[in-house]
Amino acid sequence: MPPSGRADRRDREAARRDGRELPEDDIRARVQQLAVRQQRFERYLASELGVDAPGLEAMDHLIATGPATPTELARRLGISTAATTLVLNRLEDAGHIRRDRHPSDGRKLVVTAAQSSADQAFERVLPMIEGVEELVAGLSAPERAAVQSFLDRLVEIYDGATG
Repeated sequence: MPPSGRADRRDREAARRDGRELPEDDIRARVQQLAVRQQRFERYLASELGVDAPGLEAMDHLIATGPATPTELARRLGISTAATTLVLNRLEDAGHIRRDRHPSDGRKLVVTAAQSSADQAFERVLPMIEGVEELVAGLSAPERAAVQSFLDRLVEIYDGATG
């Protein structure tokens, strides 16, 4: 890559991180900027809840899909049951979850997010949800179709890159 290409790449990378203006037609950089903002938001949310990244991901699954056994949760998170146990121990110690006996199989446990923790997470996520809903509501039908198509294809690219 010629020196000017490297300098352009450095400028674009810096802009993605710090929010400087990007060239008008640089969609790829904007997608990367969005990914950086998503990671930043996840770190903020984890910090606000006093959990680590695996704990936040576990909480997200429990809040979004409801109670689960530790084995189900391990499968959803893509980690071992031993690692899941460590995550759950930390979440339980912090008061974010509770473990109860399974209603039909007393040998199993069911993990449930504490309502107060779900409420706390929702309180922090709600402004972003409302902002996105407002943004989407302001799109015309053709704009909506274009954005939807672009995002669907972007998801396919990500899915294809991960197997």
